Amino acid sequence: MKNVGEWRRRGLIGLIVVAMVVGLYFGFRPRPVLVDMGTVSRGPMRVSLEQEGRTRVIDRYVVSAPVAGYARRIGLDVGAAVLPGMPLVALEPTRAEVLDARSRAAAEARVAAATSAVGAADQRLRAARAGAALAGAALRRAEALRAAGHVSVAAVDEARAASDQAAAEQRSAEFGVATAGHELEAARTALGYAAAGGRGAPVLVKSPVAGQVLRIPRKSEGPVAAGQALVEVGDPRGLEVEVDVLSADAVRLGPGTRVLFERWGGEGALEGVVRVVEPSGFTKVSALGVEEQRVWVIVAFTSPAAQWQRLGDAYRVEARFLLWEAADVLQIPAGSLFRDGGEWAAFVIEDGRAVKRRVKIGQRNGTVAELLDGAKEGEQVIAHPDDRLREGVRVQTR
Repeated sequence: MKNVGEWRRRGLIGLIVVAMVVGLYFGFRPRPVLVDMGTVSRGPMRVSLEQEGRTRVIDRYVVSAPVAGYARRIGLDVGAAVLPGMPLVALEPTRAEVLDARSRAAAEARVAAATSAVGAADQRLRAARAGAALAGAALRRAEALRAAGHVSVAAVDEARAASDQAAAEQRSAEFGVATAGHELEAARTALGYAAAGGRGAPVLVKSPVAGQVLRIPRKSEGPVAAGQALVEVGDPRGLEVEVDVLSADAVRLGPGTRVLFERWGGEGALEGVVRVVEPSGFTKVSALGVEEQRVWVIVAFTSPAAQWQRLGDAYRVEARFLLWEAADVLQIPAGSLFRDGGEWAAFVIEDGRAVKRRVKIGQRNGTVAELLDGAKEGEQVIAHPDDRLREGVRVQTR
């Protein structure tokens, strides 16, 4: 009986020792690091630049007072439709300072200069019409060759863009002819006003083009100086977008760069292309008080006009410049990448452990990066790795 009691006591002590060893093992063994995971996948990818812009009327004209006088109250309202030759403002003559011989000679010189400007504008219109006809013929030939399979889609797009640009130049030239005619009429009016000695009927300042009233600097009557802005008119059916971007970003853009307008207030996204990147920049102070060098980028709409006709002059839009895009790209979450010895690396999960791999990447945006080498499609990677991760550390999904 004594031996049996001794064996029981030893067995109990042994069980206690084993329990302590097991407890120490499970209590002090390394626990898995909780991590967030991402997946290496394939899909479309875009690299873009997003900036705020505003619309503007392409062809606008500021109607100014041809002579000093007294402007009657303007009866038009902003948004009113106007036609070429339609009276906008009536100027009553100021009878002092109109019998000056020097003023008369200057008015005659302005009439001669305006007459020459009309001739020059006519020649530019002829050249623009010829260019538009040539571009239209080139577009029709390109479309015919594309239907036969002899040219690429890009060639047809280039021909269409050239045709659109030529049409816009023709329209601007037509506005230039109308504007030059208005300047000639204004000069003749000033001459007749001087010859009349400031007496006679009021001078009617007329609209040079068809469109709508965009802005009225001052609606009430009162004296005005020669050259003072009275009414701003233009055709809101012809819009473009001006976007100011950092000069460091402007060098990545060029004519023909595709642009999307995704948050403009209407349904769906509008499309456009960069028409011109202005060659000179300007200094702008940011909201944080930092001086920045910025550049104006002008974008032309390529979406059908019916989709964006609800936009008006100086409307705010969000422009996304597409710098690079591809339909099928092997990509890795950008948050899983980190620098390691001057190269890019990521932690790949293998058998529940973190394995560091050097990776080679291409294009990047704020969300994903193009993966050229280092991982395969479907592999799990650790997103946002921190200093707790080491090679071979056990990990577990958070």
